[in-house]
Amino acid sequence: MKKIIVVGLAIFAVSTSAALAAKKQKAAAAPAATASPAPMIQASAADLALYKKSQVESGMKKK
Repeated sequence: MKKIIVVGLAIFAVSTSAALAAKKQKAAAAPAATASPAPMIQASAADLALYKKSQVESGMKKK
């Protein structure tokens, strides 16, 4: 009987901690940087395309 209670509590603790961690990650990702990057050198079209692709893959919003 004690084993069932302990296992149940362990499952509950793991599931709630995962849910709380997911909420914290979403809240932390909400504020986005408003400053645009200022390139110091001239970027090629391929570099710009790779930069935009990386932003999309990382989940950044379009400017």
